[in-house]
Amino acid sequence: MIEKLDCHMHIWRLQRGDYEWLTPDLESIYRDFGVEDVWEEAQACGVGQVILVQAAASAAETDFLLHIAETDRRVAGVVGWIDFEADDAAEQITRRADNSDLLGVRPMIADLSDPHWILKEACAPALKSLESNGLVFDAHAHPDLVPVMTRLAARYPDLAIVLNHAGKPQIASSDLDVWRRDIEELARHENVSCKLSGLLTEAGARTDDAAIGEVVQHIGACFGPERLLWGSDWPVLTMAGNYTDWVSQSERLVDRYYPDHSDAIFSGNAKRIYFRKAGV
Repeated sequence: MIEKLDCHMHIWRLQRGDYEWLTPDLESIYRDFGVEDVWEEAQACGVGQVILVQAAASAAETDFLLHIAETDRRVAGVVGWIDFEADDAAEQITRRADNSDLLGVRPMIADLSDPHWILKEACAPALKSLESNGLVFDAHAHPDLVPVMTRLAARYPDLAIVLNHAGKPQIASSDLDVWRRDIEELARHENVSCKLSGLLTEAGARTDDAAIGEVVQHIGACFGPERLLWGSDWPVLTMAGNYTDWVSQSERLVDRYYPDHSDAIFSGNAKRIYFRKAGV
C-alpha cells in the first residue's frame, strides 16, 4: 500500500464560534470534527499523517490548529490564516514562521467580494514575507479566481502557491472549457502546484471515474505529476462521498494516468513543497 500524506484536512469545534461559512443548513458537517473521527479509516487507507488547513478567518483558529499539531504526531503541520492587510502582517508571518508546525497560510479569497483583493498593494508585504520565510500560499480559489492566481504567480515568482481543489472546476455542469484554458495558463508558472482534492463536492451526480478523471488528466497534463498533491478535503468530503471511496478512486485514476508517480502524488510532492522551511 502506498504511504499517503493527506495534505488537506479540516477539523473544527463549533463552540469556538468563528466559522462564519459553517451554518446549520450544512447539516451533515455542522458538528465537531477531529482527526480521531477519521483516523482509523484514513490509516487503513495508508495515510500516515495529515496537514490541517484553516477553516476560519481568524488568528485564534490558527493557534487552535497549531496547538493540536504540537501535541498530535498524526498532524504533519498546519496551513493557517493571517490578516494580510494588518499593518504588521509581514512581522506576524515572520514571527509565526518560527513555529516549525506552520507550513503555509490560506486567506479565504473565494469568500471575498473583491476578486482582485490579493493583488492589492496592501497585501504585498505579507506576500513578500511568505516568500522570504519559505511558507506556502494556499490558494482557496474558484474558477473565476484562477486568472488572478496566474497574475499573483507572475508577480511573486519565488512564492510557492498551491491551488486548492484544482480551482473547483464545475464538474457537475460539464462547463469546463474556460477552466481548462485558465488552468493551462496558471500551470505555466513553475511556482504553482495543484491539489488533487475537493473534486467530489463539485461533481454533483457526475462522480464516476470518467468525469473525475477528465479533471485529473487535465491538471496532470498542465502541471505535470511532480506538481500534483493528493488530499481529502475531509470532512467537507463527506457531503459527497466517504474517505475510503475517495482514496480508492484517487488511486485508480493516478494509476491510470501517472502509474510511475504514485509515491510523489500521494506524499512526496507535498513533503517537498510544504516542508521548505529550515528545520521542518
